[in-house]
Amino acid sequence: MRPFIHDDFLLHSAAACDLYHGFAKAEPIYDYHCHLSAAQIADNHAFADLAEIWLGGDHYKWRAMRANGIDERLCTGDASPREKFDAWCATVPATLRNPLYHWSHLELKRCFGLDLAINPANAGEIWRRAEAQLGGLTVQRILAVNRVALICTTDDPADSLETHERIRGLGLTTRVYPTFRPDRALGVDDPAAFNPWLERLGGAARMGIRTLDDLLAALQGRHDDFHAFGGRLSDHGLECALSEPCTPAAAAAIFAAARAGRAATPEERARYGSFLMLEFGRWDARRGWTKQLHLGALRNNNRRRFAQHGADSGFDSIGDFPQARPLAHYLDALEQTNELPQMVIYNLNPADNYVIATMAGNFQGGSAPGKIQFGSGWWFLDQKEAMEWQLNALSNLGLLSRFVGMLTDSRSFMSYPRHEYFRRVLCNLLGAEMERGELPLDREMIGSLVRNVCFGNARRFFGLELDPHFSA
Repeated sequence: MRPFIHDDFLLHSAAACDLYHGFAKAEPIYDYHCHLSAAQIADNHAFADLAEIWLGGDHYKWRAMRANGIDERLCTGDASPREKFDAWCATVPATLRNPLYHWSHLELKRCFGLDLAINPANAGEIWRRAEAQLGGLTVQRILAVNRVALICTTDDPADSLETHERIRGLGLTTRVYPTFRPDRALGVDDPAAFNPWLERLGGAARMGIRTLDDLLAALQGRHDDFHAFGGRLSDHGLECALSEPCTPAAAAAIFAAARAGRAATPEERARYGSFLMLEFGRWDARRGWTKQLHLGALRNNNRRRFAQHGADSGFDSIGDFPQARPLAHYLDALEQTNELPQMVIYNLNPADNYVIATMAGNFQGGSAPGKIQFGSGWWFLDQKEAMEWQLNALSNLGLLSRFVGMLTDSRSFMSYPRHEYFRRVLCNLLGAEMERGELPLDREMIGSLVRNVCFGNARRFFGLELDPHFSA
């Protein structure tokens, strides 16, 4: 019987198979946004057991386990690694039609070469055979095997870049760059967290931070430091774009109140955040960076669980925030002064696909083809159906040929098969239209588009230096 993950998995036409095997499969991975640990890359981390490499930090899997009635002790608690792994194997059969069923079997196949169905009956054999391979499956080995040309980690400006300094000295074929994510600079509504973070930022920037001008100087200094390490991307996680009018004096007063311990109101936070976001946009444009906006997450909904486990533990959802008007105002404010940087905009609510795709079209032209990108399906939308929604919206309203393609957006080094998953979805979509006569039966023309979406467009768009092995 043919294994579940076979050569033509998700490819339902001869044209789709030809596009994937002939054009997509061999392309390297350009991972321009993820949450992988730079420290683990620098240390060439070796994983202690199968639970660590497969379940550690993966809140997608934790959510499924909780939905399956698994106790928290077996998700994020003090259960043994084998107990957690067995609980995951007991959950996988219940994930049929959830993308985790596809992803998990792809991960097992690509990382360990195993065609076994993931279920309680096979848990022991999977554990034994996969565990036997862990010694050779270090982080740097995973990057090499998956042909990862580039990684952009996600870094707080208060974080030291010492780890990136160590990575630069390793001579890895995979280039690793920091991404500037200053979300915590907007936290004037929570002085108990904001003020300690300012102290950390001041330490990284080697200066005291008492006023808004100090904050801007510290952040701009860190922006310079990231640039010196090769960073050319920034990133912001927002409910919606921030575009409220705010004078420098008003922003300074809101900052001063938070520094003194008074929490900003929602309206004050929006005005202050809008002031900072315009500053950040100008810095990116001046330096030739690309800004990423991740819009639409409603985070930390379960307050009891958030208190127990913190952020990014699987208690977030899609939000339904108004997006069009604030995003238009933000982009237009930067465009008016010719300070609009290249941008990738990701939305989490699929109802906003056409909003984002059409908004991107309002601000194109100038420095690069596809200057404003409608980003790939993100988080709850990085699965087959939603990938197709995003590809269809982009194709209908923009230029698929200029799309910068898939990213990992993961904390797990086991997630690189998601790029394969995306490529198969892309090729299946195009191949079906070729066979229906909706696209030309011109394999070289369509194949060139596939190659560019998989790798070439991102390489040109972001302009980050690659190892010569990947730059041909």
